[in-house]
Formats: sequence, structure tokens, C-alpha cells
Amino acid sequence: MRRINGTALILAALVATVGALAFPVWSYADRSGTGQANLNASTVATQWGPLSALDRDFLVKVRLAGLWELPAGQQAIERAPSQAIKDAGDHLVVGHTDLDQRVRDVSAKLGVELPNQPNEQQQGWLRELSAAQGQEYDRKFANLLRNAHGKVFAVVAEVRHTTRNMLVRQLASDANQTVLDHITMLEATGLVDFDAIANEAAGGATASPSGPPPPNGNLPPAPSPARPSGDGSFTSRPSTQPGAPTAVNTNRPAAGN
Repeated sequence: MRRINGTALILAALVATVGALAFPVWSYADRSGTGQANLNASTVATQWGPLSALDRDFLVKVRLAGLWELPAGQQAIERAPSQAIKDAGDHLVVGHTDLDQRVRDVSAKLGVELPNQPNEQQQGWLRELSAAQGQEYDRKFANLLRNAHGKVFAVVAEVRHTTRNMLVRQLASDANQTVLDHITMLEATGLVDFDAIANEAAGGATASPSGPPPPNGNLPPAPSPARPSGDGSFTSRPSTQPGAPTAVNTNRPAAGN
């Protein structure tokens, strides 16, 4: 009897072990935490195409950006000692007034609720600016706003690349132009701390960079130009002219059109 019970216990243990090994394979394939499952679960159908959680989060981020960057730009026009900061502030006010109208129009059509106040971090940035004076104000404005725009720039690119909703796609295109314009104007102040931006980004990076080896002091061979073959006639022109632009052309149809 003891031998039978011992055999039964061994068999039960083997079954439990096999089950434990098999369960993670089954559960990973079907669990709701996988990327594809999350996309399907959080996406809703609209007449303009599927609307994902990332799409909705993007709408909120565009709205939040305007809620703090517009008053920051207006404050810069009134208080900044340098004309370059005043000019950047002017672009922020105009750009976010336009984007805010667009995101409210899109969100109303898609049924997405938007916030009416900046988040706590953004309110903290506004307090920092309000407490600063003179050249300290200029530096804080240039770097707080440049860092914020740089981070949202990556979000805009991801949404523009992945969204299946035509309204969100158009808004991402509009936001891309506006954010690049603001980045350009903020950098034109000459006050952006690029070392600080690079170090902060490196601190959050998880993958090692790849690419050519560092320069060794010798000039590398000049690469051959990339040119079309044949004698074709082309009508388009490069989107930018040589040299650093002072602003980005953001002309586009009015919101709602």
C-alpha cells in the first residue's frame, strides 16, 4: 500500500511539474498583456478609422502642451529681457492657439475627453518660470520648453507612423510642423543646453548605440553623391534651404477645414 501511495505521489508531482512548465507558454500566448492584445482591447472603431489608446493619449498630450506652453509663451513676450525669447514666445502662443483649436475639434468628433488644466509637472514648470528673473528667466524658458518639445517630438513621430485614424494622422502632421517650429525658435536663442539634453536622454537609454567608429584624426574618403540616373526631369524641390532656418513654415488650412 505504501508503494502504491508513493508511486501515486510521484506521478502527481510529475503532472504538476509538466503543467507548471506548460502554463507560461499558454498564458503568454493568450494573456492580455501582449502588445497585439493590448492594441486590440484598447482600440475602438470610428468612421475615420480605428482609434487606439496611443491615439487618445496623443490627443491629451497635445491639449496639455497648449495648456502650459501657451501661457508660458505669453509670459515670455511680457517679461523676457531678450528679443530672441520674446520671438520664441510669440511662436508658442500662435502655434498652440492653432493646435488647441485643432485638437479640440478632433477630440469632439472622436468623443475623447480632454483636460482643462496643465498636469502637476507642467504647473511646476510655470511656477519655476514665474519665480525667475532676468537672464535666469531666459535660460529656464529656453531649456524647459526645448526639453519638453523634444520629448513630445518623439511621441508625435510614433503616432504619425502607427495611427490608423485619419483625423489623428492629420493632427500629428500639424503637430509635427508646430513642434519643429518651436524647437527651431528655442534653439535660435543660443541658450539651449544640448549637453544636459544629451545626458538626460543617455540616462534613460537601454540599448548601446551603433554606428561608424569614432574619428581618428584622419579625413575619411569622400562618399559618392546620391544622384538619380539618366536625364529625368523632376519638379519637386528640397523642403529646406541650406543653412539653419529661423522658423518652420506652418501654413495650413484653418482647423475644421
